[in-house]
Amino acid sequence: MSTVKALDIESKKGFISDMDGVIYHGNKILDGVPEFIEWLKSNNKHFLFFTNSSERSPIELAQKLERMGLDVDPSHFYTSALATADFLASQKPGCSAYVIGEPGLINALYSKGISMNDVNPDYVVIGETRNYNYDSILRAVKMINNGARLIGTNPDMTAPSEQGIIPATKALVAPIELSTGCVPYYVGKPNPLMMKSGIKLLGVAPEEAVIIGDRMDTDIVAGIESEIDTALVLSGVTSLEDLKSFPYRPKYIYENVGEIIKGNAVKYH
Repeated sequence: MSTVKALDIESKKGFISDMDGVIYHGNKILDGVPEFIEWLKSNNKHFLFFTNSSERSPIELAQKLERMGLDVDPSHFYTSALATADFLASQKPGCSAYVIGEPGLINALYSKGISMNDVNPDYVVIGETRNYNYDSILRAVKMINNGARLIGTNPDMTAPSEQGIIPATKALVAPIELSTGCVPYYVGKPNPLMMKSGIKLLGVAPEEAVIIGDRMDTDIVAGIESEIDTALVLSGVTSLEDLKSFPYRPKYIYENVGEIIKGNAVKYH
């Protein structure tokens, strides 16, 4: 396997990086991450850590990295929970929602003036949660049949963890979608809405940015559809062999984010 120099990525002003499979697996920091974050800071790069996970707030994510020895301010995080709250607030200010999700999602919705409603909500909003049960499915189905609209924080079917691959939001939405016939709207990656919000927060032009991720079906396609350069890292769920299954390609491929600062991209044909 040979390598090529990737000077144009090093000259980028803005970096959008996925977290799961790029920065960490569960509570384990991945190879090259401390050096990558220090490089971003020392080179005065604008950067955001994007995650399709809606479980944690930016403060909690910053604290998680701090426990693993990394110092990153909460302002550098943007989650699918925040993107979902922004979307709903723009669609129907002051709306209400029945939420199947964790505090990170609920707090993001509250912060945008969206109230919780388990009687007649405007929306049923679903994110990752460990409190998913049959009763919550029944409630969601009833509310959607009564006119509520179905929102998923992200379209990920699975997610990586220290225990291996686990079900993610789309898997949790599926029983409700199948029971009601209601097609959900997913806000997180690869929805260009989340990418446009990230570019706006970074304060750079799309051509000045790059998105780094481990998933072809969310991170890489999100960059392609938003006309942002893409860098795939092989530290998560995607292998070189997997690339054969996709009709599109990342612009760059790296073994991990540490290789970005070395300028060593994997050559792939």
